[in-house]
Amino acid sequence: MYKLFFRLFFTRMDPEQAHHLAFRWIRLAARVPVLRTFLAAALAPRYKELRTEALGLRMHGPFGLAAGFDKNAVAIDGMAMLGFDHVEIGTVTGEPQPGNPRKRLFRLVQDRALINRMGFNNDGSAAVAARLHAHVPVFRTVVGVNIGKTKVVPEAEAAADYVKSTERLARHADYLVVNVSSPNTPGLRNLQATQSLRPLLTAVREAADRTVTDRRVPLLVKIAPDLADEDVDAVADLAVELGLDGIIATNTTIAREGLKSPARLTGETGGLSGAPLKERSLEVLRRLYARVGDRITLVGVGGVENAEDAWQRILAGATLVQGYSAFVYEGPFYARAVHKGLAARLNASPYATLAEAVGADTRKADV
Repeated sequence: MYKLFFRLFFTRMDPEQAHHLAFRWIRLAARVPVLRTFLAAALAPRYKELRTEALGLRMHGPFGLAAGFDKNAVAIDGMAMLGFDHVEIGTVTGEPQPGNPRKRLFRLVQDRALINRMGFNNDGSAAVAARLHAHVPVFRTVVGVNIGKTKVVPEAEAAADYVKSTERLARHADYLVVNVSSPNTPGLRNLQATQSLRPLLTAVREAADRTVTDRRVPLLVKIAPDLADEDVDAVADLAVELGLDGIIATNTTIAREGLKSPARLTGETGGLSGAPLKERSLEVLRRLYARVGDRITLVGVGGVENAEDAWQRILAGATLVQGYSAFVYEGPFYARAVHKGLAARLNASPYATLAEAVGADTRKADV
């Protein structure tokens, strides 16, 4: 039903306009008590075997919504209603910014992909912190906060900008993510180099610890799929050295190989997400797990279209899995289908729990 609706209606709309329309519907539905209860029962059934512990947090399952969909923390209940086990908001920057000029979001339907050059359009860390402080959850879900650099802030002052966001947002976050991997903020990816990343992550960790004294806020870093293998290894080693809690693999890619969509679309600048990212994202995840094992939590994202993709991420080493672009193509039953398929795969596997399955294929390959 949704796919027919998508083809007949959404594909005729500007992608960003369609996003805002769908977003509005989700938010409205979550505000109506009877309707949200009905939708949650239909779209978010719980499977006991999928219960997950990660980052010191308990979740209904391993499957969450990646950053980028809810940049300003306005639809947390709506996304939980649709079945996502955790919701990562953002990317949030130190100061509010409008992002890049429109048109900045493009659908590559033939490739089941998106290209975006949104440019971290968001209300800024002060406004988002106030919104999170006022939020009274309707559904229990884990909320991650993804932070990035304000565009006008020079690269040399990036750490201070991230610290500002951390001081405002850390107390409201179940976990915090340092985003240094979007291709849409000039110079941001330079911060992935370990000589820049070490002081940045150290500053954010210290800011989180002095801001929130009654618990440890888990800290993760999100990396690009375009890193060379040796740079992936370097980030993995740095994460272990600094006692980081996790790595998210991966963000969008600037690569364009093997796409079927028209050149007028594939030639657009920005980050490519969706199905074409699947293979490289999985490669990076396997490499990270081979390097760090169970010492830190890995989050697999990029090209996760269905339960099989999520299962492959878990076997490769991901404790948590995230989706975003496939949600655009699959619609409101996306999370439900992933959960149902994951439960079936786990029950048919030799593993008693999801935790046993994490990294199983990567460990076999290393023997």
